[in-house]
Amino acid sequence: MTAQDVRAVAGPADEGPHDALAHNYHPLPVTVATAEGSWVTDVDGHRYLDFLAGYSALNFGHRHPALLAAATAQLGRVTLTSRAFDHDLLHPFAAALAALVGPLTTGGPDSLVLPMNTGAEAVETAIKTARKWGYDVKGVRPGEATIVVGSGNFHGRTTTIVSFSDDEDARRGFDPYTPGFRVVPYGDVDAVAAAIDDTTVAVLLEPVQGESGVIVPPEDYWPRLRTLTAERDVLLVADEIQSGLGRAGTTLAVETWGVRPDLVTLGKALGGGILPVSAVVGRRDVLEVLTPGTHGSTFGGNPLACAVALAVVDLLATGEPQRRARELGAVFHGRLTGFVDAGLLDDVRGLGLWAGLDLDPARGTGRDLCEALLARGVLAKDTHGSTIRLAPPLTISTDDLETGLSALEDALTALARDR
Repeated sequence: MTAQDVRAVAGPADEGPHDALAHNYHPLPVTVATAEGSWVTDVDGHRYLDFLAGYSALNFGHRHPALLAAATAQLGRVTLTSRAFDHDLLHPFAAALAALVGPLTTGGPDSLVLPMNTGAEAVETAIKTARKWGYDVKGVRPGEATIVVGSGNFHGRTTTIVSFSDDEDARRGFDPYTPGFRVVPYGDVDAVAAAIDDTTVAVLLEPVQGESGVIVPPEDYWPRLRTLTAERDVLLVADEIQSGLGRAGTTLAVETWGVRPDLVTLGKALGGGILPVSAVVGRRDVLEVLTPGTHGSTFGGNPLACAVALAVVDLLATGEPQRRARELGAVFHGRLTGFVDAGLLDDVRGLGLWAGLDLDPARGTGRDLCEALLARGVLAKDTHGSTIRLAPPLTISTDDLETGLSALEDALTALARDR
């Protein structure tokens, strides 16, 4: 039976009592069949403007021609060797990504790149690296390494990562939890300072917290963290999986505050919306604590992933996606702030083409607003309570951006009228 035969039997969105799909998501009632640029089309032929962009995995839109061309060309050559062997794109990919991101870290132009697949794998890799550095270099006693993290964090869904989450939906029922993490209020440098002691090997934080509703920290937060961690000989690790690679109007979001972390985790947009690609980038002396046999991945840095990621780096190296995020972001946030001023929204936060919107709970939940947007041809995603996230592709046209924002205004007006 072919894949087409299976689809014909199951139907486009079989959610009956014998549906074979585990129910770990509650998607909006739309089934996408095709996509191009900033638009998707469902199985019934209805078109929708994508204002989520795969949580930033689709920073360059759906099926970007340069990324498709890179993937298609590589499919005709070789897709996987495993890391048991080298291939001809592995070192060029590492060099290109190090040249783009390395100077934005304390590793500088001599930075190393460790390729993985998913964002959660990149974070797990950073955690393992920080612990080993703490034992081998800093001299932390075996088994005692600690890492400071922020409340409201989202770094993935592995057992270790949910161990330091305070989202009960993500955490409950998955214990016993991995020890070694200290959770402090996000945005509070004094709390970080109080949590650091001789066992602390790293501070791991998102520059902007996406899953929590695009929470932007105080202006002095990251500069003070940089000073603090340098003084206390603690690694500063920035999780740029959702905030990085152009989304905030800069290659890395931490550039907003002129800060260079020691390690950066990347993912989502690095795969161009075509396949999972992630990496840890930063200080050579830190990443060199990993030696053959201490860490690895069958698919990490595979030829197909490197081909696509190299094309992504080429796009970012021009500075054009970052510039568009800044320029269109000004339009974006200008309109959104106007909705707050008009009483349609309680609050708006964000950077570049990324925003968290708080709706008055009396007018509905975030899910209500997303369903209202869906009815008006726009895709978005709620996060917590009456908060939604908007993250249009960085390649979106000004006209399409305005179309989506007008639909949002209409949806907000309708919710305000109907409640």
